[in-house]
Amino acid sequence: MEHHAHVVCNIAATIKSCFEKQEPFRIFHGSSNSTRPRHQAGTKVVDISGLSNVVSVDAKARVALVEPNVPMDRLVEVSLNHGLVPPVVMEFPGITTGGGFSGTSGESSSFRHGFFNDNINSVEMILGNGEVVVASDTEREDLFHAAAGAAGTLGVITLLEVRLVKAKQFVQTTYQRVGSVSEALSLLEIEAKNEQNHYVDGILFNDIHGVIITGRLVDEKPADQHVQTFSRAADPWYYMYVQDITAQAKPSLPHSDYIPLAEYLFRYDRAAFWVGREGYTYFKYIPFNRFFRWLLDDFSHTRTLYHALHAGGISSRFLVQDVALPQETAEEFIKFASTDLGIWPLWLCPLRETRTPTFHPMTHEKRGLAVGEGTSQRMVSIGVWGWGPRLWRDFVRANRALERKLYDLNGRKWLYAHCYYTEEEFWSIYDQQWYESLREKYHANTLPTVFDKVTINLEAQLRERNTWGASVTDLWPIGGVYGMWRAFTSGDWRLHRGAMWQWKGGATPATTVGRDERDICI
Repeated sequence: MEHHAHVVCNIAATIKSCFEKQEPFRIFHGSSNSTRPRHQAGTKVVDISGLSNVVSVDAKARVALVEPNVPMDRLVEVSLNHGLVPPVVMEFPGITTGGGFSGTSGESSSFRHGFFNDNINSVEMILGNGEVVVASDTEREDLFHAAAGAAGTLGVITLLEVRLVKAKQFVQTTYQRVGSVSEALSLLEIEAKNEQNHYVDGILFNDIHGVIITGRLVDEKPADQHVQTFSRAADPWYYMYVQDITAQAKPSLPHSDYIPLAEYLFRYDRAAFWVGREGYTYFKYIPFNRFFRWLLDDFSHTRTLYHALHAGGISSRFLVQDVALPQETAEEFIKFASTDLGIWPLWLCPLRETRTPTFHPMTHEKRGLAVGEGTSQRMVSIGVWGWGPRLWRDFVRANRALERKLYDLNGRKWLYAHCYYTEEEFWSIYDQQWYESLREKYHANTLPTVFDKVTINLEAQLRERNTWGASVTDLWPIGGVYGMWRAFTSGDWRLHRGAMWQWKGGATPATTVGRDERDICI
């Protein structure tokens, strides 16, 4: 903790100096899983990328002290060595604990455990005036809950106490095919109410082929059942595997696998769900077959895909939006996404109710859809990821149409993605008075607002697109090749090769503790 305290002291001094000069600044964390354009040139940047350590794990108390730039794969590796695992783990290994807290992270265990931040006991933060404080359910409770999802605009997270639960060796994963969107949503709701399930999500490949996926933690598997993995270059991409094994399946004959726990948690890493498939669409002449997926595997992992997406300028053409809607309007939105946007597959994930007000996706209380005071109703998350229109102005129009449709259907979106709201539209969705009062109370005026941070400045983006460099990367295949080159030179492609969480046969780290301890499970 001594090293941590020293680093935090230096960062706090820099932020205090900015506050005294009333100088706005932005935080540099390192890599990012956001698809928004990078911060503007000329803005002062405070570098906190060095806060990237798991400080400690208390196996008895089942908590870990974690700095904000620790990626999920590192946290899972360390916690599994103690026979523990976070209740909610983001599917992409490079997403950080700080990003999961300050953003929105709803995963296949969120029907049970809520968002990632719902499993944080406390956070250490540097306020906008340089003061270092702790926030939790019992101390600065208003800041603790508001900062979750506020995109780092109420203070700078420097340490998190993450709650852990007992791990087991495998996830018994069951795939149930459905023949319509309404059937998929109905079964998703049923499985989310089944207390025996630890994980629930689903994939809609089209309007007549959907799969609801459930997972249950177990320590043993039948002797005649092989272990299924998805992390190695020779393994299938997860979504393709699910599609293939359910192509002819009947609802009465669901298929089951035994997947090592960490392999399950990061099953969507290769191809970033199915976004990686579109790289082959972009390059046209590279065959999309098993051999080339094996050959180019280093470029199929999410860390390298995000580097390529940003560096090649492709994020301005690729529609990547996560949204959440009430059960009763989800089917209409799916029809819009598939018909108006032309995007399949779509990801489904049930979400537990959340505390309000919040920047997390939820129904609008002022429109009469909250379960009770201060609590939203349960939602269905839908992942909408695919090519947008070729022309930039049409791409903007498609995103704007999605935002309007969401509003009409009482839904909200994740704010990591492209947002095109006007300021008036944005604050008609979120509680500005609540937010501004907290910024005033906790001296956050030198930090960007949520609106400033997450929305696209169309005039600035248009000027950037008219530059020589942007014009060149718009030319096929220059942008894609340049993006891949930048992804390669980043060195991130090496990280998955040495990942300790990957299944190598035999016992997983979770089996290093006694069985009596492991029997207590999420």
